Amino acid sequence: MDKPDLIAAIKEVVRPYAKNQEALESINESTDFIKDLKINSANLVDVVLDVEEKFNIVIDNESMERMLTVQAAMDVVESKLAEK
Repeated sequence: MDKPDLIAAIKEVVRPYAKNQEALESINESTDFIKDLKINSANLVDVVLDVEEKFNIVIDNESMERMLTVQAAMDVVESKLAEK
């Protein structure tokens, strides 16, 4: 999966949780889920679960803790898909 497709997929996953729709529309690798999209920490768990479901992967706690930006989420997804 190439970078634009992966960003688009992550954007769709976080859309229901993002409080800042303007930031969501201009999402990129450096977008921070909490600071930019205003996703609360409880919803971050939902984001991780939705990412697992969308990509059919299992994300361990250590990886989950790193998933605070779009780039970090992309790195985790890419590494988990590569392990398959």
